[in-house]
Amino acid sequence: MSSSAAQTKSATDFIAEGHTPMMAQYHAVKARYPDCMVFYRMGDFFELFFDDAVNAAEVLDITLTKRGKTAGEEIPMAGVPAHSFEPYLARLIKAGFKVAICDQTETPEQAKKRAKENKGQSTLVNRDVVRIVTQGTLTEDTLLDARENNYIAAVAEIAGQFGLAWLELSTGEFMVQGAAARQLGAAMARIGASEIVIPDRFRERTDLYHHLAPVQDRLSPLPAALFDAQNAQKRLESLFGVGTLSAFGAFTRAEIAAAGTLIDYVERTQVGKLPYIAAPRQVSSGTVMDIDPATRRSLELTRTLSGEKRGSLLSCIDRTITGPGARVLHARLCAPLTDIAGIRQRHDEVETLVADTRLREDIRALLSATPDMERAMARLTVGRGGPRDLAVIRDGLKQAELLRAILAARGPAAFNDLSSALSQQPGTQSLADRLRAALDDEVPALARDGGFIRTGYSAELDKFRTLQGESKRLIAALESKYKQHTGIDALKITYNNVLGFFIEVPAKKADPMMVRGDAGNDNPYIHRQTMANAVRFTTAELAELERDMAQASDRAIAIELELFTQMAAEITRLSADIGNHARAIAAIDVAAAFAELAVRENHIRPQMDTTRAFTITGGRHPVVEQSLRKQGADAFVPNDCDLSDAQRLWLLTGPNMAGKSTFLRQNALIAIMAHMGAFVPAASAHIGIVDKIFSRVGASDDLASGRSTFMVEMVETAAILNQASDKSLVILDEIGRGTATFDGLSIAWACVEALHETTKCRTIFATHYHELTGLSSRLPSLSCHTMAVKEWEGDIVFLHAVAAGTADRSYGIHVAKLAGLPPAVIDRAGEVLAMLEQGKQSGTLAKLADDLPLFRAAPPPAAVKPSPLNDALSAIDPDSLSPREALEALYSLKALSRA
Repeated sequence: MSSSAAQTKSATDFIAEGHTPMMAQYHAVKARYPDCMVFYRMGDFFELFFDDAVNAAEVLDITLTKRGKTAGEEIPMAGVPAHSFEPYLARLIKAGFKVAICDQTETPEQAKKRAKENKGQSTLVNRDVVRIVTQGTLTEDTLLDARENNYIAAVAEIAGQFGLAWLELSTGEFMVQGAAARQLGAAMARIGASEIVIPDRFRERTDLYHHLAPVQDRLSPLPAALFDAQNAQKRLESLFGVGTLSAFGAFTRAEIAAAGTLIDYVERTQVGKLPYIAAPRQVSSGTVMDIDPATRRSLELTRTLSGEKRGSLLSCIDRTITGPGARVLHARLCAPLTDIAGIRQRHDEVETLVADTRLREDIRALLSATPDMERAMARLTVGRGGPRDLAVIRDGLKQAELLRAILAARGPAAFNDLSSALSQQPGTQSLADRLRAALDDEVPALARDGGFIRTGYSAELDKFRTLQGESKRLIAALESKYKQHTGIDALKITYNNVLGFFIEVPAKKADPMMVRGDAGNDNPYIHRQTMANAVRFTTAELAELERDMAQASDRAIAIELELFTQMAAEITRLSADIGNHARAIAAIDVAAAFAELAVRENHIRPQMDTTRAFTITGGRHPVVEQSLRKQGADAFVPNDCDLSDAQRLWLLTGPNMAGKSTFLRQNALIAIMAHMGAFVPAASAHIGIVDKIFSRVGASDDLASGRSTFMVEMVETAAILNQASDKSLVILDEIGRGTATFDGLSIAWACVEALHETTKCRTIFATHYHELTGLSSRLPSLSCHTMAVKEWEGDIVFLHAVAAGTADRSYGIHVAKLAGLPPAVIDRAGEVLAMLEQGKQSGTLAKLADDLPLFRAAPPPAAVKPSPLNDALSAIDPDSLSPREALEALYSLKALSRA
């Protein structure tokens, strides 16, 4: 797929270099696709050669062999069975390779006929690439997760503006968005594309490095010349059959370049066979919540920090039944709405199904029998579908009509739009009727196997099938006739792939049939084969009947294939309407799933508006709550959170293990759930629209980028302070802990002031720097809260409750004791802590809070005042004292300290 000069070399050129015709054909293909592994069809196998073979053998754990030489060079080779190559293909794609499927484009018979008609032409079977398989262009069920989207994206830049486009090839969803450079990382994290097409020059852009580094393994660089906005616009207009793109949105040139280049890339990977692609939908700035990559990781929205689905927010709230519903849920979680009307509409749908248990149960029962029309349609439109995909469309349209009927009959106003989307147009109704009439209840996977068209649908097909059935009866009749004629009861007519149909008799009884045949009389039996225990014959009558049967079978298969092609073409023509049905079903599935979740987990509808309110009563962490229940542990302890303007910055203190991180995250998760259209785990919730959520809870180093843990922490904190607005929600934990105590305290101090005075966003700031609580006297919207603990006989009990006030200490040594540090270490730590606390100059930092102007450096500490005790200490030379003098000096100092 690259544009190297070697692409122009033909097989003839490689033959001239000394390669065999077969290897010359392979090299010509490989030269056109140098960045792909080539699956080269040879008989029943896809073979790989040279470096491709070496790499594939390592990744797939298959045998690496050799196949002679070409141009004096040995040929490493490895192969996989053509009939079961998909699992091997999936492993290569997962490992990051691109694969070019080079299949035979003619049969050996056709090759011989071609060579005969064109004298001197090679009889080598023609082969060509029929498809490029990449991470983002998969359509097969066996290669995809039915419950996750598989996006391919493109990024373009024109005149400093960036455009993003992303496409789900297996469903046709097509989206476009403009972005500033600083938004690229968050946008790509939200989209979660498995492959990202970029101009090759982006790899040299230092200003884009940090945005592209997290997705480095998913980048597909292309020549920058391909990202031309004018050509891209023409490509899009041609694809959608319009004279202008303005009907779809007011796209920037960068957005058009990204979208058009993406379509071009997909078309080239599919070798001209584009699947159904919906009209592009523009994601406007500010219509979805911004969540940067660090926050997504921290909150474990779709995967845990260890990379697992289990334990993520998605895993604990997913109650969807269908694959499309699960994919829509995933998309909504990744891109929560900030449009109040859209959010309320989703909440209305959920509330309707929470209130009507019978309707919810009936809908979910229908959904359980609803197949994945989106992906079946994608396979059919690119020529990789089969009869089962036709059956999926048939059954899906039937379920869509049943869902529409149940919604229309019970009349919930919240579902009017979705009910209308399910209404079948004349075309889809006719298609549904045809598919029900044409297809058998059970159909094979492959069209070439035949047997999927229902008897009675096609008179011509029935005629040939009858002939097939009648022929089988005639075979039985012939067998009976020949038994009677020969008097051999053991005679039977059977079949194999070499001889076709033949008569078989035991060897010891065959002589009369052989003699009569040799005498040249009217004996009809023609000797075919002698075996140790049997002799095989045929007759002209049997051969004629076999010929009729073969023609009937071939003709029947041809008719079924023709009908399949017609129905697939009709589905392609109606793909937009079918896609609307599929999306409506998915949305209904999500609404019903949210309602089921709300009922089972006691979630409530949040009050949403455009204010800056954030009042949660009895809030709970949805993942931790479910985990505790499964473990049979104590019930989750709910907590309130009020970030109204009067106290929009909470300073949260308290010991580790008391639940600070859980409390921080649960409020962010409640906000995200509310904005995605779900009910939330709380007794009540009033949430004003949140435009961005930032979470810095825990951090690790980034050695690949040369950044320490503290550097990562500072980079993430800088992003928050630079990008948060007064409508944002920020949760921060332990800012400044990765450096020296006073450096860290200074940074945390300044961050609190900036969040309060400049950003003015809703914030929960957890810290072990108790000195920061002194800021409450200077910052009117700062409110101090702490995690409640109870001391009992030298130990502490974590109550997991948030209370107003401040912690008097960190209880770090108690937590260390719980962790199992040796008793001697715990005791020594207690002694050191006592000495440090005695030496601490209380009040100094509180005085700073009273005296320091905001954002100014602290004044240098005052010089130590002279005193008799200090003078005496200064006069002592410990090295010159005798033991007796040292003891006297000690008594003297003690007396001065009491003065």
